[in-house]
Parts: sequence; C-alpha cells; structure tokens
Amino acid sequence: MESVTVETSDGVTLHSRLFKPSDSPISDLVVVLVHPYTVLGGFQGLLRGIATGLAERGYRAVTFDMRGAGRSSGRASFFGSAEIQDVIAVCKWVSDTLSPRGIVLVGSSAGAPVAGSAVDKIDQVVGYVSIGYPFGLMASILFGRHHEAILKSEKPKLFIMGTKDGFTSVKQLQNKLKSAAGKVDIHLIEGVGHFQMEGPAFDTQMVGFISTFAQSLQG
Repeated sequence: MESVTVETSDGVTLHSRLFKPSDSPISDLVVVLVHPYTVLGGFQGLLRGIATGLAERGYRAVTFDMRGAGRSSGRASFFGSAEIQDVIAVCKWVSDTLSPRGIVLVGSSAGAPVAGSAVDKIDQVVGYVSIGYPFGLMASILFGRHHEAILKSEKPKLFIMGTKDGFTSVKQLQNKLKSAAGKVDIHLIEGVGHFQMEGPAFDTQMVGFISTFAQSLQG
C-alpha cells in the first residue's frame, strides 16, 4: 500500500491509498472505492479490507478520504454534491498515473449515490458497483438528487444489498431498478442489515462480488 495525494479542481487535497498486488496485476482494470457518509464518520479506512482483498486477488485498488474526512482538506457537504468532484479527481489521477483500460467505481452506503453521480462524468469508468445504496424514502431526502444519474447510465451496474437493510427495502430497490438503463445485476444477502454488511465480516464476500463483476467487463 502506498499513500498518494490528489488535488481536486476546486483545490481540495485528498488523502488516498493505492493497493497493489504483490505480483503483476491480473487485470488492466483499476477499482476505485468510495467510502460511506463523511457526516456520520465515514472514511477510507472502512474500505481497507475490501481494497486489500482485491489486491490479493490481483487487482489494483484505490481508496481515498473525501473532503472533510480523515486527512483530506475541505468540508463535507450535507447532500454529497461537492464530493462528486472528489471522485472525478481521484479517477483522473488513476487514469493519468496507472493508465488502466478502465475503472470500476464502487460506492459503499452514501458513497454509492456519490459514485453513481460521477459514473457518466468519467469516460474511463466502465462499470459501477453499489454496496447498500440508500434508495429508501427517508434516505432519499438526502441523496435523492443522485438517483437519476446512475439510473440513466448505460454502463453495467451491480447492486449489492442485505435483505434487512434499514434504509432500503428489497421492494424499494427492485422498483427503482426497473427504470435503470443498461445491464443491471442485483445480489441480495439474506438476513443482513445495512451496517452489518459494511463490517469486516463481509469484506471477503464483497471482494468476490466485485472481482467477479470486474471479470465480466474484461471481454
């Protein structure tokens, strides 16, 4: 793992980490992971287990603290709008520095809508993975403005959710995704809640889902 500093177009400095396989990468795709809601204590360390697991499977992975989180400068925005620039900046750094064939953008919890809003703003992104997207009615007060962007995107999408997610019911997820463009896959984890799925006990399972999805984009 190596630390990297990335600057956004509006002058925010983002503390980032690059996780690399011990041998040559098995894929020319890079996975960029977007952490949960900064306002509730989200930071890149929550995704370290997944990033480490992806590196062990031969993928290069990048995590970063969005503005106002961890060692990054700036201030978190309440609705996750400013953070879209953070995702764009990190993906630009990945594209310029690592020269991948494409980027798989992964968002966890509130990081999912932020990442979803960035997908079509970044040409290098070839696929999107959501871990616990907050589609529910109450969560939509905060993040509803992000929904349209990812639902309209033609890029391949994978939505992972626990069936006991307190922010989004299975029915709400399925109803939202009925209108989604492009190829859409859903993985439901039976009996698991939102924050439970974010915990380290499920990191290995998330790594499996993400790596299988990335493999499907290789052709």
